[in-house]
Order: sequence, then structure tokens, then C-alpha cells
Amino acid sequence: MPRPGDGTPRAVTLIPGDGIGPLVTGAVRQVMEAMHAPVYFETYEVHGDMDTVPPEVIESIRKNKVCLKGGLATPVGGGVSSLNVQLRKELDLYASLVHCFNLPGLPTRHQNVDIVVIRENTEGEYSGLEHEVVPGVVESLKGMVGTGDGLSKEIVGSMLEIHVISWSCMISCYAQSNRYAETWIKGNRFILTSIKNGCLKNVQLESIVKPNEVTMVNMHLMSVMSKFCSERIAKYAFEYAYLNNRKKVTAVHKANIMKLADGLFLESCREVATKYPGIKYNEIIVDNCCMQLVSKPDQFDVMVTPNLYGNLVANTAAGIAGGTGVMPGGNVGQDHAVFEQGASAGNVGNQKIMEQKKANPVALLLSSSMMLRHLQFPSFADRLETAVKRVILEGKYRTKDLGGHSTTQEVVDAVVAALD
Repeated sequence: MPRPGDGTPRAVTLIPGDGIGPLVTGAVRQVMEAMHAPVYFETYEVHGDMDTVPPEVIESIRKNKVCLKGGLATPVGGGVSSLNVQLRKELDLYASLVHCFNLPGLPTRHQNVDIVVIRENTEGEYSGLEHEVVPGVVESLKGMVGTGDGLSKEIVGSMLEIHVISWSCMISCYAQSNRYAETWIKGNRFILTSIKNGCLKNVQLESIVKPNEVTMVNMHLMSVMSKFCSERIAKYAFEYAYLNNRKKVTAVHKANIMKLADGLFLESCREVATKYPGIKYNEIIVDNCCMQLVSKPDQFDVMVTPNLYGNLVANTAAGIAGGTGVMPGGNVGQDHAVFEQGASAGNVGNQKIMEQKKANPVALLLSSSMMLRHLQFPSFADRLETAVKRVILEGKYRTKDLGGHSTTQEVVDAVVAALD
């Protein structure tokens, strides 16, 4: 029996975003109004060229727990950080989920594709921690800087002074051979002496000051995953598979080369897999995974990946199943969720599509269906998803990327007409 108040309209933070974002989010609003879905939107203007996500937007998402967003463009180069990444970190949206599947009536190279890519969203190479040490020398921290050989410093001289702007745990330095390491904390500075294979854990560097005594610094930075985040994403993937009657989870990795970082990720997946004996578990190296995806995609079910690999794998899977314009997705954390186009979330279209108003709204409409299901409005989610699939199957109204010539509004009108 429904409980009193279950049908109370829910507030959803809406970020139209850049480029085609306002077009496709506008399409969602029209369909939601037509089906009288129990949601209403709090709209905020956020654009990819902003320095940070405005605090009032973060506060709205924290209050509402759910957000729907269009694409936010991330300028290439120029030192501008991705607001998409900022949102994921600020709200601890640790799981990215992209559902790649064949839509009936939409011709693709492969049939029977039904893949869910679940990607760790908060660490690894995709975290974007980098800065310019001196002009012409860029230092890139590949995610949450880790342990062991994850960070190697060979310093000839006596001292390296590192200014930090944030850290979440203590500094650890590991002595090797005849070298030794000592650490002092002075305000926001860490002073390290004579380090070889020393490690900074979870430290964001603001600048590195090299005193005159330091004559050479060679930096080698690699991706390192944490046990906590690896276990957390593995549990999410297996729990998703269990609750959605999925039969197999495949861990994607490069542990043959990244032995410590990806090795830790695999170790975590294996441990979690033992708790789900009814779900088959296997592993695949990421380069072989890409080849297998484009040749035999029907072998995959649920895929769990570290951050960067997941971005590549999800876009590849979307491409073979019909394109990024029809793939839904979301970013989920313990308390908050942000729903958006499943693959290529930073793709905001081109000027011609915007002028002609021919952006494909299908991906965001299906993401909205996921959002409704997340809000525990399953009947509304089913109505929306069924209507979208019916329009695709009939084939009369399709945008250019799906082989048609329809405008965004024509697709929206067709979906509204198809609602039961």
C-alpha cells in the first residue's frame, strides 16, 4: 500500500547548461508537465566557463538530493577545471552509471546490446589535479595520490618545500635503499628532505618551491586507487546487478602494467565478488575490452571500471548501441544524484544544431526516466520510457544523428502524443 505523502511533488535542481542543454532540458520539462509527473524544478544558470559551481547551486542539490543537468562545456586547456568533475567531487557522486542498449527500430551494427557501465567517479587519472611548476613544466597528479611507487621523487640536494592547499590524511614517506625521508609540517607547508619513492597521500599541490639547494627534481606520477573507493564502487556494481537481475559483472583494468593501482582495484572487486555467489565475475584488460566491445558486445552485462577507463568504455559502448544521443545515465552518491546524458556529458553540440533547434532529446528523456525511478515514481518512469521507445520504433520523428530530419520540438510532441 502507498504511504500518505508518497505522491507529494519532489523538488529537482535543474541546470540547463551550455549549448544544446537548454533545448533538451526544456524538452524534459514539457514532457514532465504533459504527464503531470510529481516533480517541479528549481532552475540555476551554470556554464562551463565559470571558475566554480556557484554555492547556491550546490546548496540546492544538497537540499533536493536530486539534480537534472544538461551538458557543461569544459574548455580544452587554459587551466579551467571541469565543473562536471567539481560537482562529482563536491557531492561525492562516486558512481557513474551509463546504460547502453539497443532501442527497437533503431538500426545498429550489433544487436542484443544491453550493457551497464559503472565507473568509479572520484579518483584515478580523471581527477584533474595538476598545475604548472615553472613555465613549460606541468605536474599532473593522477587522482588521489597514493602509496608505494605511485609517486617517485629523486631529489639531489637537501630540501624540497611543497605548498599545499588541501589534504585529507597524513603525509607518508617511504625510505628505500640508502635514502631516507623526513617530514615537517609548518602551517600549510610540508618540508621533505632527501626522498626517494616518497608518497603524498590525498594532497592537492598549489605550488612547488625549489630552494637553491635542490639542483634536480624528476617527477613520475601514476594513478593510484584507494581501497575504500575501490570496494565502494565494486559493492555498488554487484548490488546493482543483484537488484536488477543481472547475471555477470566484468572488472575492467590495466593491472598488467598498473600493478599496484589497478591491482588494488581488482583485489577489491574479487573480495566483493565472493559475497555474491549467484553473479558471475570476470576480468578483462581495458585495451582488449575495447576490441571486444566493438566485435562481440553481447558478451558484456555489467562492467565496473576505474575512472578514466569507464569514460572511454562507456562512450565506446554507447557508440555501438546507437550513439550518445540516446544513452541515459546518472552520477550517484550516498545522499545525492545528478542525472544527465549518459555518455559524453561535456558534449554540448554545435552552433548549427542549436540554430536549427535539432538537438536529440532522447538521452536526457531516458535519463529523466531513471531519475523518476530513483525518486520512487516507477509508473511515471515506465510511461516516459515506453513513450520514447514507441517514437523511436515508429521511426517517423528522429533527429539527424538517428538518420532523420526532425527538430527537438517535433520529437517532444511525438513523445507527448505517445504517452499512455
